[in-house]
Amino acid sequence: MMETNQNGNGQNGHQPTSGPQFGATGLQPQDQPTDQTLTTRQGHPLTHNQNVRTVGSRGPTTLENYPFLEKISHFDRERIPERVVHARGAGAHGVFEAYGTVGDEPVANYTRAKLFQEKGKQTPVFVRFSTVIHGGHSPETLRDPRGFAVKFYTEDGNWDLVGNNLKVFFIRDAMKFPDLVHAFKPDPVTNRQDGHRIFDFISNTPEAMHMITFLFSPWGIPANYRQMQGSGVNTYKWVNEAGEAVLVKYHWEPLQGIRNLTQPEAEKIQAKNFNHATQDLYDAIEAGNFPEWELMVQIMSDDEHAELDFDPLDDTKLWPQDQFPWLPVGKMTLNKNPENYFHEVEQVAFGTGVLVDGLDFSDDKMLQGRTFSYSDTQRYRVGTNYLQLPINAPKKHVATNQRDGQMAYRVDTAPGQNPHVNYEPSSMNGLKEAPKTYPDHKPYIAGNLMRQPIERTNNFKQAGERYRSFEDWERDDLINNLVDALSGAQQDVQNRMIELFTQCDEDYGRRVREGLQQMSSSTNGQVNVQAGHEAAEQAEKQSHEAQPY
Repeated sequence: MMETNQNGNGQNGHQPTSGPQFGATGLQPQDQPTDQTLTTRQGHPLTHNQNVRTVGSRGPTTLENYPFLEKISHFDRERIPERVVHARGAGAHGVFEAYGTVGDEPVANYTRAKLFQEKGKQTPVFVRFSTVIHGGHSPETLRDPRGFAVKFYTEDGNWDLVGNNLKVFFIRDAMKFPDLVHAFKPDPVTNRQDGHRIFDFISNTPEAMHMITFLFSPWGIPANYRQMQGSGVNTYKWVNEAGEAVLVKYHWEPLQGIRNLTQPEAEKIQAKNFNHATQDLYDAIEAGNFPEWELMVQIMSDDEHAELDFDPLDDTKLWPQDQFPWLPVGKMTLNKNPENYFHEVEQVAFGTGVLVDGLDFSDDKMLQGRTFSYSDTQRYRVGTNYLQLPINAPKKHVATNQRDGQMAYRVDTAPGQNPHVNYEPSSMNGLKEAPKTYPDHKPYIAGNLMRQPIERTNNFKQAGERYRSFEDWERDDLINNLVDALSGAQQDVQNRMIELFTQCDEDYGRRVREGLQQMSSSTNGQVNVQAGHEAAEQAEKQSHEAQPY
């Protein structure tokens, strides 16, 4: 078991004097109150919590109602900006147990990251599952990739493994990420998600065909969070004690099995419970049915791999398992629900750049772009000092020269450090650089600076292979979902999409084309009226009249 300092700051006797502390069992007050007296945020006992202060029983209200002003002004600010993506989420605490090996080899052959080295070594984790495009209170049955983000509280500081349930992505270059999200988000005029906008973008982005084939199949609606896979999606590096590196892909495989839903099945569930996945996760953990995932890695030498028909740094591609097998390195168990959703699930903040020694970045263009964006988002959403929040703070001593900023509630000093010195280097007892234990990984980089796509795009092969690998019911659901979504698109967008599907697989394109033709002929040549428009009319026709009161 890894020894950790539970308060996230106070190693060697250096402890904050107040505030909630984060430990292996969650959030605990440092000083338990002796009674349950209600107070203001200033600590004043609150004797009148039912009425504001007024002139007489009917008013008017006076301005000096401090307890009310404090209460209502805080209420006005209870919500923080919603995540642009991954807004709808659920989470849980748990533990990661290392095997000490990668497949049949010692893990030290490939990485010096301490959390993997010893068989049975345990590292506390917090996991947040989410949907990607839809808002914070949207149904969990909607077609959407699912986020799968894991925060490891290691002895060397935090490691965030931020990914999705699907193992590929829509695009391979971070420059296109805002465009992708804008196309999938609601129309800026009508505020409704629009299949025409989505497929207008996709029809001009052929690299997305692999992801689209997954997303519009049953894999686009996982049955719940417990029974879905996770993936780092991006390509990372592992670095050993000699400074040698290999490329790695991460995969979480649920030991509960994998289950997905068809569109009709999901719609029936949504009619009963649009929080079903959050409830499923919470209820399972509460009942002691702790979900487990095995962490697998694929390993590849760090070079261009000219023998492959795709670039291994391309996030729209899978590494074939027969050439790069999945190798188990550990198991994660989620065993504790959050004590407060906002404090933990909403404020937890992940970043793809949060790596520990022995883990490193590859040249993956999406990874490079995400590494700035994710942590920058957290500074905007949660605040400059989001890493001082208990759910985000490392479970080890923190000492930095960073100071101030909104909502700073402690100073990250070391025991005995000169508090006047917030810079480095210094000869007046300030912080000093950590000694280097192992050689740095020093990849050789040479080339012209340019703005160009990678050479081996191969946009359609793996999408076609995925289509052919589906069972008949999965292909049927895929075609039905694509035809429904494309029916509201203009003819030129439909034609471009049919051409892209055909390049993936001839049968794939033929079935989408025939489905659209059949839908068009059934409506006398008119584009099918979207189900959302029908539902809006149905609400008026089937509703019940009421009288004013």
